[in-house]
Order: sequence, then structure tokens, then C-alpha cells
Amino acid sequence: MAFHPDERIGLFIDGANLHTALRGLNIEIDYRKLLDEFRNRGRLIRAVYYTAMLETQEVSSIKPLVDWLSYNGYVVSSKPAKEYHDPITGRTRIKGDMDVNITVDALAAAKWLDHLVLFSGDGDFCPLIAALQQQGVRVSVVSTALSSPPVIADALRRQADNFIELADLAKRVARPAENLTA
Repeated sequence: MAFHPDERIGLFIDGANLHTALRGLNIEIDYRKLLDEFRNRGRLIRAVYYTAMLETQEVSSIKPLVDWLSYNGYVVSSKPAKEYHDPITGRTRIKGDMDVNITVDALAAAKWLDHLVLFSGDGDFCPLIAALQQQGVRVSVVSTALSSPPVIADALRRQADNFIELADLAKRVARPAENLTA
């Protein structure tokens, strides 16, 4: 699918889902290059990064990224993650689903966007994509089918106007291999 130079584009990034996809491909994104990539495709109106963060952790691996993003052209939407004890496994689990936040923001953005780019492979977003399409917004989904298992839900890939394979996009926006951390 072509991007048009005059169309208004919004990036909606499901941070946890993107992280899973990147880890599955063993790549890291240069978020500055990511912004530049979509600025070159049209009029980038907004880029929003959604993440849940544990408030109990004084040092978090996501905190430096969130700080950098918020100072470098991204809107960061976060909420506290919740820890709970799973009685079945006996392990502590973390829950921090941002799907509702993404959905509400995306529906509101339909008034001022021509093209929404959703960075997520979560099939729960199919009804959102359908609603955006009914309002005349084109929707591209960025995820991967190349990881094992694939991160992209088949239904989501079918519902979207366009699927952008993350591995292909990474050729233009990934960090150089020597900068990758283990």
C-alpha cells in the first residue's frame, strides 16, 4: 500500500507487543529513524507509544526508553502495571494491558487522521480497525509473521488495509548490529 505525501498519519505503538515482536526477530529499533521513516511517507501528525510500568520498581528497563521517547517527538501514554499472584502456577504475574487506551485514542484520532499505523499483532484490535475503516481511515498494521511463533494474529492481518512486516521495516529503522545489547 502506498502512503500519500499529503495524508495525515498517526503511529499508535503497543509497546509491549512491539517489544515481543522485536525480541522474536532479535532486532532493536532506532526510534528516531522510525519517526523519520513515517515523516517521509506523509504528514506525521502524532506518534504515541503505549506502555504499562510497574510503580514499585525504582529502576525499570523501560524507563530510559520512555524518557527518551517523551523528549524526542513521541507522546507516551502509560499507566501503572499491576502485580498479582497466579494461584494456578504460584508465580507472580504482571498485567498492564493498554488495548482500551489505544482503542479510545485511535477512535478519537479518526477525526484528524487519514492513515493510522498500528504497531501491534494483537487480534483484539480487529473491531477497532473495522470501526476506523468505516470512518474512512486507512489502517496499516506493523508486526511480524517471521518470528516463531508469529506475533501477528491472522485475523488482524486480514482486517488491516496493509500489513507491514516488521523485519522489512527494520531494514530502514533498526539500530546497527554493533549497538545491540544482549
